[in-house]
Amino acid sequence: MRSPRVAISVVLLALVAVSLTGISRAARRTERPQRNDILCPQLIAAYHGAEPLADKRSASDQGKGIIEDIPEKYATRYQNWKREFLSTEAGREQWALYQDNTHFTLKITISRDNAEGATTGDYEWNAGKLVAATITLGTRLDAGYPNPIYFPVMNSLGPTESFDRVSGVTLAATKIAHEFGHVNRTAKVDHVLYQLQSQLMPEYNRIFLSNGRNANDPRLIELAGKIGGTPVEIWEDREYWGEANAMVYLRDRITEESLRCPLFTRIRRSVDLYARSYEMRFLEVVQASPSRKICGWQ
Repeated sequence: MRSPRVAISVVLLALVAVSLTGISRAARRTERPQRNDILCPQLIAAYHGAEPLADKRSASDQGKGIIEDIPEKYATRYQNWKREFLSTEAGREQWALYQDNTHFTLKITISRDNAEGATTGDYEWNAGKLVAATITLGTRLDAGYPNPIYFPVMNSLGPTESFDRVSGVTLAATKIAHEFGHVNRTAKVDHVLYQLQSQLMPEYNRIFLSNGRNANDPRLIELAGKIGGTPVEIWEDREYWGEANAMVYLRDRITEESLRCPLFTRIRRSVDLYARSYEMRFLEVVQASPSRKICGWQ
């Protein structure tokens, strides 16, 4: 009689083990979502939205330095966000870099279309050099936390039981720093490659969707070779440059260790989960202030 009971017990234990394994795998999938060429644009578009239609006039023809095209009804909140950004050394340095540049036009405007997000675009090049860009801020920039996968820094500002002291104004300034990071980086990249990427990434995604999501398709491999990676790799590289600059702002803005350490620990956790291959980009920001604790970073 024992043998059947033992056999039944073994079967039940095996079923439980399989069930727990399935739950464990599902939990891991929730904790660390799988990236693919559809997930990336969706998550990024959720924050950046669609790039606004370009002004009929060339941005570079509207003047030089920083042009602030802010509707009067949003002027007060914008000035609060700007003041917060400029309260840091990093913010002042980057603002001056463009304000005093007689060969560059940085237009900053506000739109209701993507209220809690921001985007940067309308890039213009002249003789291979970036000469103009437009940053479009949402009307509720001081609310909303982007997902941690591509925005580990901005997401870290979300309130928790032990971390709830970052104001909406600081959140808005962090988002501004992220957009400045996009301009800073785009000014350094090969403009021919950047434009080729923008041209061919939609074609890559079209093929990817139509071939059963087979990334080993020779056509996709050829396209990835031309543009320097898959669309996911290109988009994540761009976003993590923006986030690294957001972290530079927060490094200067939040100096109280009781707040800074929990914040940086949260950033480190998200970087470990979703951006481990880019960890040095963020670690360098932390190490740039050797007199302060690195707070969870090694």
